[in-house]
Amino acid sequence: MYIECKAGGIIGEARIGRVTFSRAGKSIYYNGKTFKTLKGAGFKANYYDIETGEEYWISGPKKNGQDRLYGERLPMEIDDDVREEYWVTIRKEPENRKKTKIW
Repeated sequence: MYIECKAGGIIGEARIGRVTFSRAGKSIYYNGKTFKTLKGAGFKANYYDIETGEEYWISGPKKNGQDRLYGERLPMEIDDDVREEYWVTIRKEPENRKKTKIW
């Protein structure tokens, strides 16, 4: 999934990582954090961290890699456990399978 922190405004740190969902699908778990849906109440965000209240945009990664809302040219990290799957299966760019960042 594409995970971007919106705590500092509409542009924040972003990464591609594997998440898990609660049985009801209303919570997302990633990297020790639990996110709950904002049910459409967020501004440029769709989930919030239940511990900090920080808002996030979490969605499936785009095939063209242009996940950022306004196309900003800022780096996005790719977690090691999804890197090859991301480049080979989602982006269809196996030659990039060793890249750990997207620019």
